[in-house]
Amino acid sequence: MDSGNPAAMVLEARAGGGGGHGSDDPAVIAAAAAATHDNEQLSKYLYIICGSVCAAVIAWKVIDISTKWVRTLVCLNNDRQRYFALPSPNLAFLKRHVLYAPVLRKRHNREIQLSTAINVGTLPTRFQLLFLTAYFATNVAFCVIDISFSDDYTSVTRLLRNRTGVLSVINMVPLFLLAGRNNPLIPLLGISFDTYNLLHRWFGRIVILEAVAHTIAHLAKGGWGEALGRIWTSPFLLWGFIATVAFVFLGVQAWSPLRHAFYEIFKLLHIAAAALSIVGVWYHLKLGELEQLPYLYGVIGLWAGDRAARALRVVYNNFGRSGTRTVIEALPGDTVRLTMTLARPWRARPGQHAYIYMPSISFWQSHPFSVTWTEGTDDLTADKLASTHQERKALQKMQVSFVIRARTGFTNTLYEKAATAPSGKMSATCYVEGPYGAKHPLDSYGTVVLFAGGVGVTHQVPYVKDLVQGFAAGTVATRKILLVWTIQSPEHLEWIRPWMTEILGMDRRRDVLRVMLFVSQPRSTKEIHSPSSTVQMFPGRPNIETLLSMEQEQQVGAMAVSVCGPGTLSDEVRRVVRRRQSRSSIDFIEEAFSW
Repeated sequence: MDSGNPAAMVLEARAGGGGGHGSDDPAVIAAAAAATHDNEQLSKYLYIICGSVCAAVIAWKVIDISTKWVRTLVCLNNDRQRYFALPSPNLAFLKRHVLYAPVLRKRHNREIQLSTAINVGTLPTRFQLLFLTAYFATNVAFCVIDISFSDDYTSVTRLLRNRTGVLSVINMVPLFLLAGRNNPLIPLLGISFDTYNLLHRWFGRIVILEAVAHTIAHLAKGGWGEALGRIWTSPFLLWGFIATVAFVFLGVQAWSPLRHAFYEIFKLLHIAAAALSIVGVWYHLKLGELEQLPYLYGVIGLWAGDRAARALRVVYNNFGRSGTRTVIEALPGDTVRLTMTLARPWRARPGQHAYIYMPSISFWQSHPFSVTWTEGTDDLTADKLASTHQERKALQKMQVSFVIRARTGFTNTLYEKAATAPSGKMSATCYVEGPYGAKHPLDSYGTVVLFAGGVGVTHQVPYVKDLVQGFAAGTVATRKILLVWTIQSPEHLEWIRPWMTEILGMDRRRDVLRVMLFVSQPRSTKEIHSPSSTVQMFPGRPNIETLLSMEQEQQVGAMAVSVCGPGTLSDEVRRVVRRRQSRSSIDFIEEAFSW
């Protein structure tokens, strides 16, 4: 810092600056104090806005959960459920034009491919865009509010520098919160993995833009040549500059075409650059004695807490007794079935996913996959035999299965290793972390329609199992379940054959479940064979409009339509559900893993 009045310099630093010119002028000290107060108030307002949005979503979820709970109780012994099939005009309008609506006409989950090598990601929904636009505009307004741009150049750039620096640090807290797998907002808000990824990316862009504006305003304030020279002689300024460079690097390497083309490298560099940015900001705030340091401690706590929780989950699930054992089996269609016998039991509900670590293939990285099946299995390593049912249950271990289709990188290497192993099976050291993900229980809906494309059926199978069991036990409102699965070849049926065989053999399955299989690329018509009236196979692709029209004509109670599969399928199901909102009560649930 330059010599001058220490009080003025400390006040300016606490306003988000530091390294400024001191002054004995009381007016300068008063202005610095006013700037400090404004920055503190705006920081609080920003968190109040975030908190208010969270509170509104939580209130919505509480009402939604309560409504569904009451609906389930009322409909347990009601096979018609006519009241709940009636649409609410206001809610139908909101879902059609805001909640479920893409930004423009139809495209949302279908990725925008400029070429086979360049993927620029997906478009948000209209509701997501409204929130992101409002939050971005709020940050822009907060950066310039109460700054008189008619004042002298030095004062304006100083205030702008201070304000953007403070807001950048403030926004780091929600940024790192949204990045965590153990984010407490996931169970509270019930927001999907895909939405949290979208919010994380845009909060990151806001942090980066504010950090860049902070740095540029500082350079402009002191004269570009002089300010650049002072960066290398002042540790306070140097660490701030390093943090800004790290932020910019994070933004560049997270650009969708680069992220998709080099995902494994992206993850490693992203973690390293994020750590460097935290170190840089910490030194910058510490050396400047800035009041935003406690916020950074919150950031560090969130990141460290999430990493510790991940490690504890891995240790708890996979270590102890005989440890976790994994069998990987190569299947048709460049796919593997991965079955893990866990060291300790866990409970994965339908719709959840877990992360898989396989050090022999990808030492540092973990990859998310839908939990396809869970069941108890006898522990063959146990020293004693069970004499009663209770003892056997206590000795059982949890078996968790995933179906993974080869794409690029990790999944392709995994398939090639399994395919070249003797008899197409292999054992490997593998660890699982989870389960994660917002839960979307479907047991309050009288009619449930599940669309799946390819390996997306792994998301739907647990729902089918849970609802069929609940129907037989009389614990769900569901009276009709339709699974519509599109595959390229009948060979792909092998992916879930053992589990579907078990489901089809369940008590009262024929009374509630129908399965429609669509084979998009059959080699001949002889491959198309319907085993029964409740399990039918068709050539080509499903007509979503026709299928949902038929289901609505015979709808029992409220209807849930869920989809998991390629973006084209998801967008078409979304389009049809939106169009049919006014005809009956129908909710839309989409599962997507955007990365």
